[in-house]
Amino acid sequence: MKDLTPTRGGALLRRMVAEGEHQRQDFKFAISDARKIARSICAFANRDGGRLLIGVKDNGSLAGVRNEEDIYVVEQAAQRYCIPPQDVDFKAYSFDAKGIIIAATVEKCHRMPVYVDEGGGKKRAYYRVADENIAAHPLMIRAWERRKSVFVPVISQQHSALLALLDQPREVDPVSLAISLHCSRATAEELIVSLAAIGSIEFIHTQGRFFIATASNEQT
Repeated sequence: MKDLTPTRGGALLRRMVAEGEHQRQDFKFAISDARKIARSICAFANRDGGRLLIGVKDNGSLAGVRNEEDIYVVEQAAQRYCIPPQDVDFKAYSFDAKGIIIAATVEKCHRMPVYVDEGGGKKRAYYRVADENIAAHPLMIRAWERRKSVFVPVISQQHSALLALLDQPREVDPVSLAISLHCSRATAEELIVSLAAIGSIEFIHTQGRFFIATASNEQT
């Protein structure tokens, strides 16, 4: 195990665990699959960051780290299977005479997307939604990639029409947008990508589907 000096933190641990699994927290009892852990790291990095509590069961029971190699598996996940590699900060907390929980914290990546090497030459970007790691929508990925470049969109009437549609109580996706604006789906997708790239709109995942909405104060 890394040279971590455990901090007595039973009360702090119980407060964190009481929050349950959510957008910025995931429980991991067994660490056996580096690629699976990489998906959680990737999802945190592509959202707002988060932490893995290693040694905590799904029901919130403090079981403790079972294998001192667990921390190396997490490091392997972050460095070998995340593209680009991600940094993970580790802290150890003791909660009784012998039990230790590891908190592995991942920061938000400011040059998204982060991908996971899925093997066979394939990669996929993940995004954290509530307590799940969701495959990022292709348009979301295009918007992230565009943010990396010097990009100043020319706001057209179609862009304005898209923003006006989002003021109405309806769900908007590329298909419904193309129908409403009487344009091709490719044009609708480009409008979405360009506005998402500058943070004017965001992607909402609900009931297994992605929709777009006017961006909140917190960019995604």
